[in-house]
Amino acid sequence: MDLYSGYPYWLIKNPLYNHIHELRESINTDTVIIGSGITGALVAHELCSHGLPCVIVDKRALATGSTAASTAQLQYEIDVPLSELVKKLQVTTAVTAYQASLQAISDVEQVFLKTGLDADFERKSSLYLASNNKALQELEEELAIRQRYGLPVTGLGATALQQRYGISRPGALYNDAAAQIDTYKATTGLLHYHHGQGGLQLFPYTEVTRHQATRDGYELLTGNGKIIKCRNLVIASGYEAGTFLPEKVMDLVSTYALVTEPVPPSAIWPEASLIWETARPYFYLRTTGDNRIMMGGEDIPFRNEQLRDLLLKRKTNRLLKTFRQLFPGIDIKCEMTWCGTFSSTKDGLPFIGCYPGLERMYFALGYGGNGITFSMIAAQLICKHLLGQTDDRAAVFGFERR
Repeated sequence: MDLYSGYPYWLIKNPLYNHIHELRESINTDTVIIGSGITGALVAHELCSHGLPCVIVDKRALATGSTAASTAQLQYEIDVPLSELVKKLQVTTAVTAYQASLQAISDVEQVFLKTGLDADFERKSSLYLASNNKALQELEEELAIRQRYGLPVTGLGATALQQRYGISRPGALYNDAAAQIDTYKATTGLLHYHHGQGGLQLFPYTEVTRHQATRDGYELLTGNGKIIKCRNLVIASGYEAGTFLPEKVMDLVSTYALVTEPVPPSAIWPEASLIWETARPYFYLRTTGDNRIMMGGEDIPFRNEQLRDLLLKRKTNRLLKTFRQLFPGIDIKCEMTWCGTFSSTKDGLPFIGCYPGLERMYFALGYGGNGITFSMIAAQLICKHLLGQTDDRAAVFGFERR
């Protein structure tokens, strides 16, 4: 299945990282990671940084799955607001999930500071808009619970929002703890870095068609008949991980995005904040380093690729209409559009760790709108487990809560 269609901005902005060949001989290794997107890259980074060599295999060219279609916003807010999440989970679990997501933004930043890689990481503020008066009441409840547990947040009323941003909405939640990134550049940078250091082997165009547990780990069969033997297996292949799971743990969603032609720097709203709304389906936007405006949303349940793709023009036109209602004074022209498929869970949290009964198979499934921060958490938890260390976050994001 194609994970996206159209012209994702990142693949046009960056050179394609495609000089590595498929697996051509059977190998025996310690840890195999299936999936070369941002999740697999962060897992490999953590393992290699702690002296644990690993192999990444992917049936596609490196980093050209859903990572290439990401709008790459890093926010500590989870798809399910904290005020709702505490009703679905224990309060301590819900709060820990939010605190972990907040910390993960700084941890992602540290990855690129320590490696010296340029991933176009930028710290940004975030603005969560109340779409109507009913939503404003919900935001007030959300403001109170975030403040109670020390999460960064400030409430803005209609007047302040209008004066500061020129936005006509009943109110908003503001924080200065968000960030944005070039996910494709980040992923290929990490893969290239650790491949060059010698701790990581890369095999794109290598599909795992069968896996079998052995006494010492797993034996994998590839599409071209090669065998990979490993002690540990990490599944970082997003919703395609269903092949390895005994049950369905996520729902598929189609999402739409576009990027505009560059606009004058003076046209960008204050702080170039990440902006999103309470209204569903989602609408969110960010800027790029060359002063383009990237926006996305209009999510619908995934049915098939054909329907998803047929709706691309209609959905992106709706995104443009919403933007123009929000910022009528900014003249924009659409340049690239794309659509993709991602996964979501009932509580908005990822699934990280071993599925009960599947020893030595570790899942790094950063489902939902926080895929990058969840991937950072998954990388840390899996690495710690392989090192024999414990982490309280493991219980928050594990399969036991399903």
